[in-house]
Amino acid sequence: MADPAKNPGQSTASAAVTGESEDRNSDLAQHRPSGPLHTPRGDTTIEETVVQKLAGIATREVPGVHAMGNAARRAFSAVTERIPGSQTNYGNGVSVEKGERQAAVDVSVIVEYGYSIVEVSQAIRTNVIRSVENATGLEVLEVNVNVTDVHLPDDDSDDDSQSQKKPSGRLE
Repeated sequence: MADPAKNPGQSTASAAVTGESEDRNSDLAQHRPSGPLHTPRGDTTIEETVVQKLAGIATREVPGVHAMGNAARRAFSAVTERIPGSQTNYGNGVSVEKGERQAAVDVSVIVEYGYSIVEVSQAIRTNVIRSVENATGLEVLEVNVNVTDVHLPDDDSDDDSQSQKKPSGRLE
């Protein structure tokens, strides 16, 4: 603080106000969140859908993951993906809880027959954590993997043969 005797133009009241504003600024700096998303030059916010897409892409990259989501969601996605101009929903089968600095991710997957569910789950966790943390700066606290089904090699051939046997409903 300035000494009023040394600075005759400054009153003790203005010196007290200056000291108070310095204290207030240091309090704000101490209470302001810090980290890669909060800098002195501004804050970055990330929507849950961003984390959801990143986690979905990272999960699909893992060998042994056949598909994501439950049966109803997959059926809906299959219909919407056939619409011209539609985009793949990378967030299908992923739910996210996100705070300012942390996130938790839940994924639902179908694993290919022959792959170890334990190894696929661990690979999903590793890949999702790496991908989300590197891309967003958020700390991923947990990745919960829900295996909803096992895809058998015969499943594809059964679907193809049944679709060929069904009548098209059109007269030829």
